[in-house]
Amino acid sequence: MSSKNGRRRRNDRGAGWGGRLVVLMAAAALSCAGAFGATDKLKELQTHFDRENHAGAKIKDLQKLGALEFDAAIQASKAGDFVAVGLVFEKYRDNVRQAFQLLRKQEPDADKHPGGYRQLELEVRQGIREVEDALLVAPEDLRPPLEIVRRDLIETDDALIRLLFPRRTGDPVKVPPAAEAKP
Repeated sequence: MSSKNGRRRRNDRGAGWGGRLVVLMAAAALSCAGAFGATDKLKELQTHFDRENHAGAKIKDLQKLGALEFDAAIQASKAGDFVAVGLVFEKYRDNVRQAFQLLRKQEPDADKHPGGYRQLELEVRQGIREVEDALLVAPEDLRPPLEIVRRDLIETDDALIRLLFPRRTGDPVKVPPAAEAKP
């Protein structure tokens, strides 16, 4: 084959197997490195989360950490390791509790500073959905720890909702019916 300028072009059809093999080996190496990199990233984010002292930053770290923990739980679920799934969600619940306690300590009035409470509530809601998804596929004998985590997350979510939307009025007072006037 020749090109417009008179030089011969190299035929790529015959050299494909060697190149394809190199590409496949590189992809396999990257996928293995990605799995190890995810656990390293999870440990790194957990360490950063534990060191964080500001509630807003801790909640943002929790969002990133939660996404990685959910991915780790999904991978463990696909592998059939539901004990690891339970441990991952228990750690997530503990992280939510830490963030909620720090938020209540640093910003006790949710009416004046609702941003952190809203972010945390959305994150907890996502966590509840993930735990419920895991409960659907978990074996019967391994469900109790996941149910406890789900109940704890629901209680935290309810507390956040009550702080974000407190009752402004008292309970309604029942007024006795008016006596009918007789003509």
